[in-house]
Amino acid sequence: MKIKVGFGFDVHQLKDGHPFVLGGVQLDHHSGAFGHSDADVLVHAICDAILGAANLADIGHHFPNTDERWKGVSSLILLQECIKLLDEGGWTLGNIDAMLCLEAPKIKPYVPEMKRHIATAAGIDEEDVSIKATTNETMGFIGRQEGVVAYAVCLISK
Repeated sequence: MKIKVGFGFDVHQLKDGHPFVLGGVQLDHHSGAFGHSDADVLVHAICDAILGAANLADIGHHFPNTDERWKGVSSLILLQECIKLLDEGGWTLGNIDAMLCLEAPKIKPYVPEMKRHIATAAGIDEEDVSIKATTNETMGFIGRQEGVVAYAVCLISK
């Protein structure tokens, strides 16, 4: 059996009046992430971790922001496409561990639903999806609530 680990990172600007989608869940907040798709920074970091583990370039390579097919699309669809690429290479996703960095809103109430959405899209059990969060202690662009960051790692095997 061959095992690989992948790491993903994403950052998006926050803007008033935009929907704030994390893990396929729309959060109740005055501002949201701005981007070409639904700007789901959490799922984008997970996609990059998966693609990186399998040596399949990055999310921008497969879903460029210049391609209108991906404009406004749910990032869970991008995750499903990444899983298809894994499958084509004979890889199986084992688990996902993700960390969000944002000041607000608090994500604890949303985590179970996020895990459910991500697990379903990735074809793994909810117990194999970990989502955590921290703040930036009011420092920098995260502390000023100008942006949100996500990190993710995953394990794949074949």
